[in-house]
Amino acid sequence: MVPVMTSLPSPQDSALFPPVVADGAGSDVRALRQDGRLRKHADYQRVYKATRKQFSASMAWFAATQPNVTEVRGVPLPIGPRVGLTAGKVLGKAHERNRIKRRLREVVRHHLHELPPGLDLILHPKKSVISMDFAKLDSEVLRIFRQARAQAATQSARKPDTAETPFTAS
Repeated sequence: MVPVMTSLPSPQDSALFPPVVADGAGSDVRALRQDGRLRKHADYQRVYKATRKQFSASMAWFAATQPNVTEVRGVPLPIGPRVGLTAGKVLGKAHERNRIKRRLREVVRHHLHELPPGLDLILHPKKSVISMDFAKLDSEVLRIFRQARAQAATQSARKPDTAETPFTAS
């Protein structure tokens, strides 16, 4: 027999909902997750629009600085680096795309500290990533992160007053 849920989970159930933060004005603001991932379509589109595609041996990538939004109703927003992964159907069947994304997520997790705060980066892998040696993939992503960090530093040194400066290929 299948158990039937008689009521919906309450917002106080901490296993299903993020913690609630009071903003001092009597309303609650959901705490934002800071896991280093780009999630919204609008964020992807902003990065694509603000930069040019750059290439490495087994992937293309885009990088742009985050907009200058520091808080929502008094709650500070996370300003850490965020990475987005794309894996279209051209890369193969669903299980192959999932494997590519799993491999990239693991490498990104190890090297996220290499990116400067406030940077959004999108990685477009090629099909060769699925069979690539993990150490080689690791070193390539690390090289991309360091190149993005260097470009962010040179762009911020040239134009410190702009929030969304496009990166140019070097």
